[in-house]
Amino acid sequence: MTASYDGVAKLGFGAMRLPLTDPDDVTAIDIEQLKAMVDEFIAKGGTYVDTAFVYHDGASETALREALVERYPRNAYTLATKCLAWACASKEEAQACLPTSLERLGVDYIDYYLLHNLGGARTVKFDEYDMWNYVAKAKADGLVRHVGFSMHDGPETLDEILTAHPEVDFVQLQVNYLDWDDPVTQSARCMEVAAAHGKLVIIMEPVRGGRLANLPERGAAVLAAADPDASQASWAYRYCLDLPGVLTVLAGASTLEQMQDNMRTFQTRKPLTDEERGAIDGAIAALRSVDLIPCTNCGYCVKDCPEGVKIPIAMNLLNLERTTEDNEFVKGLYSWQAAEGPASKCIQCGTCEAMCPQSIDIIEELVKKIPHDGIGGKPKAKVVPEGQSLVMIEQPRGEAFYYVRGNGTKNLDRFRMRTPTSQNLGGLVRALQGVDLADVPMIILTIDPCISCTER
Repeated sequence: MTASYDGVAKLGFGAMRLPLTDPDDVTAIDIEQLKAMVDEFIAKGGTYVDTAFVYHDGASETALREALVERYPRNAYTLATKCLAWACASKEEAQACLPTSLERLGVDYIDYYLLHNLGGARTVKFDEYDMWNYVAKAKADGLVRHVGFSMHDGPETLDEILTAHPEVDFVQLQVNYLDWDDPVTQSARCMEVAAAHGKLVIIMEPVRGGRLANLPERGAAVLAAADPDASQASWAYRYCLDLPGVLTVLAGASTLEQMQDNMRTFQTRKPLTDEERGAIDGAIAALRSVDLIPCTNCGYCVKDCPEGVKIPIAMNLLNLERTTEDNEFVKGLYSWQAAEGPASKCIQCGTCEAMCPQSIDIIEELVKKIPHDGIGGKPKAKVVPEGQSLVMIEQPRGEAFYYVRGNGTKNLDRFRMRTPTSQNLGGLVRALQGVDLADVPMIILTIDPCISCTER
């Protein structure tokens, strides 16, 4: 490996979830609190700061320019940012991300530039837009010091990408103690693949988006019994800091207090003892002690699914919801992880269940436990306002009449509909009297009846 990684501290700063002055506006970053967080990070030995073109709708990069770049010498930190080419409408738009990031950050070069969130159909866009050659030239031109990519996919995908692009310097992977042997994420196997290709790993989601810093009581109690003074987040960071082949572990922070706790963990870090590893294993067992769906991510269910529903992803997220008891967090993951094949596309054909070696009631899990507007919980009932309405509409067959009366609940007091056909049938009876049978079809068609409408 020829790239130099000098000056990169083992714990980095992930700038994806920065403090806000307005919780409803992701661009309203609290600059003064961010400055205090940056000061704490740098003062306690931190160097690696990670952002992305899209974080906080671009405001993360501009906020870091004000809080970091304009206040510290360039050799005091290393900057990482990312390009989501698959979300761009054209090659030109994708290749414009780097110069835009340089301008937002106010720097002449990016230390670590990532092609962001590869995997599946997204990888194709990076190829289509010639992003691999583009970043290679950017590196040769000095605009980028190191080139890598991030992904949330499995080890097979990682191996394919690294085989196709051995020139990359590093990879960024989702790794934490809950995902280590997870059948979908497969963090352990991904780490093995990266090592086999000689690539250092930047770890993202070490606390799984904050879930491992806010555990349900059954998991929190196990860790508290082992060390009542240690924060839940510190257990997650120490687990990742111990792993071989790691360049840095990205520690997200949304408050100064969280940053202080992160840096305290970094400064006082020591390898986990056997007893501490046993506590983590106990917490994992406690988290998984709920009744989970026995999905092993074998993929048999998706081979012949006519709608391409992402069944293993849905099963994994349902298990995550039961494990973490955090519906909103899992709904957020579901909104993009299952975007290409949401449960709402299920036509209940049963093909998946016939192929499932675990005999899982897949349709029941998808239809009953994943409402079309999210994951888990119950779909919200649509309430009809109290009152009544009457509508008459002229149609080709005649006048349609509708009447509805609501009482302010999801149930109607009254609903009536009269179709043009129902009005014309009386006249049709008179028109058919005394005619030859051969003329009946033509007479009926003169009013173009919809017989099924009369059943409404």
